[in-house]
Amino acid sequence: MEFITNPYFYLAAVPAVLLAGISKGGFAGGLGVLAVPLMALAIPAPQAASVMLPILCLMDLVGSWSYHPHWDYKLLRRLMPGAVLGIGVGWLLFRHISPTALNLIIGLLAILFALQRLAGLQLKDTSRLPEWLRASWWTSLSGFTSTLAHAGGPPIMIYLLPKQLDKTVLVANLTLYFAMVNYLKLVPFAELGLLDARNLGTALVLAPLAPVGVYLGIWLHKRIDEKLFYRLSYIFLLLTGIKLIWSAL
Repeated sequence: MEFITNPYFYLAAVPAVLLAGISKGGFAGGLGVLAVPLMALAIPAPQAASVMLPILCLMDLVGSWSYHPHWDYKLLRRLMPGAVLGIGVGWLLFRHISPTALNLIIGLLAILFALQRLAGLQLKDTSRLPEWLRASWWTSLSGFTSTLAHAGGPPIMIYLLPKQLDKTVLVANLTLYFAMVNYLKLVPFAELGLLDARNLGTALVLAPLAPVGVYLGIWLHKRIDEKLFYRLSYIFLLLTGIKLIWSAL
């Protein structure tokens, strides 16, 4: 079996995988986006994304099953068409778009939204767009950025967090949403030649950490107050945006 042997990679990858699992299992994935930048400290970013994708798919299986009684199929039917469109666009542009530009855009968007929510400011939606069109916009952006950098969390959270869903309903449906998104992403990643033997072997080495992180996140989720949960989610979103901009600069 082939796998990455650089010890410095594992110093970054082990906490990255655990952090992604905790975030996915208990906190709506807010800090999961940090996994690829952390791994990219030791390996190229496209390779880091390729190693993380099978691990994310495993986390999604564990998390989705744990939260399945709380799935909202009506909500998911609203979210998935735009996500599929975004994945397709990301597939077409994967070799052409600058990761730096992407990190800057998503980072700024995440920071501005998180600061607005933490400050208690209520921004009115003056677009007068129907709900399905707003959902399609944010989920398309989520699918697009998820394909390029596993950074689909901030756009979908910008759409869902203001709805003030029950914290368990929010995490349950985000977990299933990203399960479907990540499994769909296997197709473009395979076609682009990113799921080679070395990357898959490395993912297999790190795979045992995936359920550990998810179940730790679930354990924390059950012990945190809902108001605190949302505040933590906004803080996680803020930290994510800072990290994305830091990586870009």
